[in-house]
Amino acid sequence: MSNERLPSAVEAAGLIRRVAANGDFATIIKKGDQDRGALLLVISSRGRHAGCLERTLTLDGAYLWQSVGPPESSGSDEIREFLAKRTRFDADLWTIELDVADAERFIAETTALG
Repeated sequence: MSNERLPSAVEAAGLIRRVAANGDFATIIKKGDQDRGALLLVISSRGRHAGCLERTLTLDGAYLWQSVGPPESSGSDEIREFLAKRTRFDADLWTIELDVADAERFIAETTALG
């Protein structure tokens, strides 16, 4: 298995297509570096915050999705503050908002993809 990853712009577009193909909603809140920007997913279901996932590099050089940020059902102010802090820390960060019917399933499937 290769530890290579697609350019961030390609991966973001793929995520958006995956979500849209299931009849759900996805939009890019902030574009980051086209090639190597980190990806942060803000996931909700019917407008209710379900969690955030970030694609991270592990010590062994593999990429995986892990939960970060405000917990489920956090308010918009807490989410906004988290995103502002992450953007200040990493100007190359991509932020993608997803509103999916089955957020728990989407999160479980995505984290299993690695």
